[in-house]
Amino acid sequence: MNLEYKYLLDGNFDPASRVWVYQASRVFTLSEALEIESLLNDFSAQWKSHGTPVKGAGYLFFGQFVILMADETASGVSGCSTDSSVRLIKDIEQRFGVNMFDRTTLAFIVKDKIQMLPLSQLQYAFDNQFITADTLYFNNLVQTKKELEEDWLQPIKNSWLAKRISNFQSVP
Repeated sequence: MNLEYKYLLDGNFDPASRVWVYQASRVFTLSEALEIESLLNDFSAQWKSHGTPVKGAGYLFFGQFVILMADETASGVSGCSTDSSVRLIKDIEQRFGVNMFDRTTLAFIVKDKIQMLPLSQLQYAFDNQFITADTLYFNNLVQTKKELEEDWLQPIKNSWLAKRISNFQSVP
């Protein structure tokens, strides 16, 4: 699995640009992905904050993660413009029959594939070695372009999840 996504991000965006990550409950089909990319491009081209164009971009990474980015050094992002982005994500949910707002399902790279795991099963998965301290985790809590580039994909041992796993430190 090719994990190199950083080069796809627009280099003209400030590192402090705001980022929103939405994880779909499943991988999109190729035709769905193409349609979603078109929706993201259209939205980004028309995204406005109080009538002023937002310097924004939308991405679909790994066929499952919608990333919206707004460079607030170019123009601010108001509550109304954020609401319009949420409407876009809700539209994607309805059109494609997916959940994009479930923050209790975590995504990992296991055996070169994205695997989903309910937070409630994190300890079980760790105890049974389905995941390890070095398993890559998608930290969808990133908030800036810089964090997206540096901290979105990280080993569990470097993430907030390490504190949620008992006996974590005793495992090599």
